[in-house]
Amino acid sequence: MPEAHGWTDIQRRRLKELDAGPEDIDARFDTAEARNRAFLAVETRLKRQARGRLGAFLATGLRPRLCLLETLLVETLNRLGFAQVVTPIVISGAHLARMSIDDAHPLSRQVFWIDGRRCLRPMLAPNLYSLMVDLGRVAERPVRFFEIGPCFRKESYGARHSSEFTMLNLVEMGLPPEARLDRLRELGGTVAEAAGITDYRFERESSEVYGDTLDVVAGEEGVEIASGAMGPHPLDAAWRVTDTWVGLGFGLERLVMVAQGGGTLGRWGRSLAYLDGIRLNL
Repeated sequence: MPEAHGWTDIQRRRLKELDAGPEDIDARFDTAEARNRAFLAVETRLKRQARGRLGAFLATGLRPRLCLLETLLVETLNRLGFAQVVTPIVISGAHLARMSIDDAHPLSRQVFWIDGRRCLRPMLAPNLYSLMVDLGRVAERPVRFFEIGPCFRKESYGARHSSEFTMLNLVEMGLPPEARLDRLRELGGTVAEAAGITDYRFERESSEVYGDTLDVVAGEEGVEIASGAMGPHPLDAAWRVTDTWVGLGFGLERLVMVAQGGGTLGRWGRSLAYLDGIRLNL
């Protein structure tokens, strides 16, 4: 029997950029010539479809799914009594050190340093820890607040990672100790379902910063969409936090990616190559 030909690596990558389905990606051909003719036809069809989606976005969609999700999550958490906060993107190295991230820590190699003392935040947690102290002095329990904003890490680009990404971190302070785990599960489910994700579960994991965590994973592939922790916690002492608390961190681009059925993280975030998941190089 003659050898069946699949797409070349370049062809396969291009078809994935154009959001080809499995029936196109897995196609096989009797000859390389037949494959190349088919590629031109499939690429032309997918480009036409992408132009249609892009036109519809510009005419009626108007807002990327990432922005729509952010608005939806703000409204959802506000209804639950969580106040939104906005904190600096540039943070001090001293605040990272309080998170146990020093020169020997694995995460230190992923930090974008501006100078010897300041960096782009790789997470929202240091600023929220600072607010836990200040808000804890004046507010009645429970204290509930959250932030949604960009974070930065020197990641190797891939299907699930990006150097610039959007985080949602929420904190609730002053819970009875016995209520913390159930509250983590409740809040994790609330955010996942608000994002349109119903196929999720909770798993115990180990984090480089927080130690033992309760993660929210979704789908058959088990994509991590959130990580949860609770206090009292060993990190609390550096911040002089004494309350019980629960906290969850969600990656918004991952939420969109999973809700849309997969693909790569990069098509849903801040990009000059994609707009709302639509490839712009058409």
